[in-house]
Amino acid sequence: MTLPFWSLFIGLLLIIMVLLGTLLTRLLLSSAMIYLGIGYVLGPGGLSVINPDPALYAEILESVALVALLISLFTVGLKMGTVPLSDRRWLLPLRLAFLSMTITVGLIAAVGVWGLGLSLGAAVLLGGILAPTDPVLASGLQPESGAKPDRLQFSLAGEGALNDGTAFPFVMLGLHLLGARGSGFGIWHWWLVDVLWATAGGLFIGGAFGTLIGRVVVYLRTRHQLAVGLDEFLSLGLMLLTYGVAQLSLTSGFLAVFAAGLALQRVKEQPRAGATSLGAAQDASGHGYGVLATHSHHASAVMTHAVQGFNEQLEKLAELAIVLLVGAMLPYVILWTAVWWFIPLLFVLLRTLAVSVGLLGEPLTMRLHSMIGWFGIRGIGSVFYLMFAINHDITASLAQELITLTLVTVAVSILVHGVSAGLLMKWHGRR
Repeated sequence: MTLPFWSLFIGLLLIIMVLLGTLLTRLLLSSAMIYLGIGYVLGPGGLSVINPDPALYAEILESVALVALLISLFTVGLKMGTVPLSDRRWLLPLRLAFLSMTITVGLIAAVGVWGLGLSLGAAVLLGGILAPTDPVLASGLQPESGAKPDRLQFSLAGEGALNDGTAFPFVMLGLHLLGARGSGFGIWHWWLVDVLWATAGGLFIGGAFGTLIGRVVVYLRTRHQLAVGLDEFLSLGLMLLTYGVAQLSLTSGFLAVFAAGLALQRVKEQPRAGATSLGAAQDASGHGYGVLATHSHHASAVMTHAVQGFNEQLEKLAELAIVLLVGAMLPYVILWTAVWWFIPLLFVLLRTLAVSVGLLGEPLTMRLHSMIGWFGIRGIGSVFYLMFAINHDITASLAQELITLTLVTVAVSILVHGVSAGLLMKWHGRR
């Protein structure tokens, strides 16, 4: 299609989603389900307008998935940053992202070896690709900002944000066992650098940059009326700067961006002596942006509110782009019998078992435990790691197997979790 036709199509799609957004919610349909269907129609399975062959365009697709993932991780960090780090709510997402994640990789690897006939390296790689849950497609489950968010939503959002970073060492371990390009290292290097340093260093770098830049901006605004406006630049700049420094430092860029969002949200106000509050900053009732953004009682709240609002809109556009591509890539899968039993096994048994063991001893109601076990949504993180693996020169036959398993898993997750999310969350809210 020519540029005018693309402009017409995308513009029409965006307007339709605005007009039908509320209706889709009532019909228990998610926006991702619509994008997935449209992507399939546009791809080689339909009109063949776009042909994103994952084997040929893995580098481009990896970059697109990376950008979408960074936007979502930063947004989730901003939303969760209102909860104090000492709050007990943090225990659930931490246990899910580290313990349950690791168990899930092990279970998938075991099924890969004994059920799918994969080598150990390929099975571990498959586990690293499919184990992380998704913060973008789980946006309907994300908590509202506040000091006491819903425990279920907070846990699922935190898990999806954290385990995109904790999955990386297992992807690298799988590639190392396969002898793939760029993965030549010993087990001690893997443990010390890819696990310990990548995790701790990524969280530290993100927290440090988010805190430092947030404080500098608030100080300049409240003391010198400088650095006012361009909150969109602040959002994008902090994300990119943090990711770049973290990656160059051999740490997890994903964890760093998430931590940067957390830290920015937690930047405190810097009241000046003798100054008085003007009221609720977010309402801006009777006061313009310039007044509130430079007021020492409100500058931090205005900054984080503006950055979060911008990122939430970016996240919706990122979801549109990546899910359209997933739909368009579906014709490139080659189905075989094992796919039909592997995906139900992953969603129902392996996820439930990993959550049960990872949260062992945690006082949870049966309802909360069951819902956490069910909402193991797969999405952009899995697509990113799939493309990352293909770009490390794995064999064509293994690449095709991973493409099939990953894309079908993501597509089924979009459908089954998209339909069930509305019903179950309404039921959870009433309870």
